[in-house]
Amino acid sequence: MRVLCVGRHPYLSSHLCRFFDALGVGTRAVVGLDDAIEAAAEYQPDAVVCDYDLLATIPLDGWERDPLLSRLPVIAVSLTRRPEEVHLLDVNGIAGFLYLPTLEHSQALQVLSAAASWRRAGVSAPTSLPWPPPRSARVPS
Repeated sequence: MRVLCVGRHPYLSSHLCRFFDALGVGTRAVVGLDDAIEAAAEYQPDAVVCDYDLLATIPLDGWERDPLLSRLPVIAVSLTRRPEEVHLLDVNGIAGFLYLPTLEHSQALQVLSAAASWRRAGVSAPTSLPWPPPRSARVPS
């Protein structure tokens, strides 16, 4: 699994990478929302981990128009804000929230795996209905 770690500054981005690297997740550090667009095109991540304060304070217009980032699950993370202090409904496309100071590794992997599973899973019908429907063979009586 590859994750793009987006922070407000290089120290925070690097810290996020170290945390998720320890879980066995491939990471790339990025500073700011604009740099994330270019990095995502190069890195092709399965999900984005982004500082909640960055998501909540800067418009996401560029992400919402980007063909790749607009489809990637975004996990908001914070070192300072607890889950009850965030307003995820205010931010589009947030697949989850992680409060890093109390986060267990297994919980982080579970959230990342669930969020990124959309790229691995496809919807396929067991059978398709032909169109137009086949004509029934009428048996003479």
